[in-house]
Amino acid sequence: MAGTATAAAVTHILVIPYPAQGHMPALLDLTHQLALRGLKITVLITPKNLPALTPLLSAHSTSIETLVLPLPPHPKVPLGVENLKDIGNSGNAPITAALSKLEEEVIQWFRSHTSPPQAIISDFFLGCTQHWATQLNIPRIAFYSVSALLTCILTHLWEHSDKQNISSIFEFPDLPSSPSFTLDQLPSIFRKFKEGDPDWEIVKEGLRANPKSWGYVFNSFYALEGDYLDHLKKDLGHGRVYTVGPLSLKGLSKRVNPGLDTRYDVLNWLDTCPDSSVLYVCFGSQKLLTEPQIRALALGLEQSKTRFIWVVKSDSSQQVPDGFEERVSDQGMVLRGWAPQPEILSHKAVGGFMSHCGWNSLLESVIAGVMILAWPMEADQFQNAKQLVEYAGLAIRLCEGEHTVPDSNSLAQIICESIGQDIPQKARARAMREKALEAVKDGRSSAVGLDELVKELNQLGVPKTS
Repeated sequence: MAGTATAAAVTHILVIPYPAQGHMPALLDLTHQLALRGLKITVLITPKNLPALTPLLSAHSTSIETLVLPLPPHPKVPLGVENLKDIGNSGNAPITAALSKLEEEVIQWFRSHTSPPQAIISDFFLGCTQHWATQLNIPRIAFYSVSALLTCILTHLWEHSDKQNISSIFEFPDLPSSPSFTLDQLPSIFRKFKEGDPDWEIVKEGLRANPKSWGYVFNSFYALEGDYLDHLKKDLGHGRVYTVGPLSLKGLSKRVNPGLDTRYDVLNWLDTCPDSSVLYVCFGSQKLLTEPQIRALALGLEQSKTRFIWVVKSDSSQQVPDGFEERVSDQGMVLRGWAPQPEILSHKAVGGFMSHCGWNSLLESVIAGVMILAWPMEADQFQNAKQLVEYAGLAIRLCEGEHTVPDSNSLAQIICESIGQDIPQKARARAMREKALEAVKDGRSSAVGLDELVKELNQLGVPKTS
């Protein structure tokens, strides 16, 4: 009988990721950590996103199950598309709206389950699941694969959206460091909102529902964002704000790896370069540079005389200028498509990272102790860049704006000076790396955050005594 009691006390959690490369890996890394700590988990996934779970399901064949449901059809989501990477950032609202239509099926599944989940952990883009949890009378936890600063700003913007003056400068005097942004720098998910559009209204309602959730979990760490995490606790009126990052430090090492040859070529080339002499250039999975931007960047890299690795999309529109690769064959490498980014960044030859400042890339640079040359373009990137450049001092502002064509000469100068000199940003980046590694050690901030979260979740699995 004792064995049966223990089985009954295992907490069951429904995990719902958002199908985008900037969101999914971190929540799956958290799921891995929860499974390691004895929780039973069901992951809600659509058929085409199922391969992303392979490493997780292999590692936890008995404790993690899947609930595979087809993505409900949507006029703005092409047939067969189930992940943002196949449609671009314009797909955020329609994909979110399509996923919200799974409510009835999920509730039906839940009510027919012999031991249904006692809580939902879902991506912050899926605030619609707060309504599902309310109907099921269970807690929902919002998982943030973005910064606490961005979360503070989004919360403020959505709360005050009805009385927002469209001014040239948006100020947030109540937040630590009183950040301010121009209209163009506001998070895309807010800036692109279309009032009255049914998809966007679902996005808005979901994001406005997040503060009603039982708690927040962040893929971040206290040494990087303590002020904003404390602000959120005060704002929410409770302490259930858990930092558990950087999650990739404790994640599943088996990522889908389509380019072993690329990996060996690039790491072998880095082995031939002096320490801290190489600039790594990559703008994430979504952003396509325009032809003028590519030309300006190519010229800037060439003129800088600095060693570099430049990742360009395999898309046919992303062609480097004719003759460029031949001219720089002694200076750098152009990689097409996939690149082993964490391994490149952590190589001792890499001294800087030219980045769009997506949160995952930012955390990978922090883990590697590499300073960033920041070129924010959209989404949450202006908030991340402000945090890195102005507040943490781990980055240099190189350029900004998704349509900006930088001046090649000033680009070359900044690259040359920042990689070639021992500037304060490099020392701060190395120091922040130590703090990130420290945070996930037993007894330290992120490890304690994870322990507290698991303890709270386990309370849900304890049978109530009358």
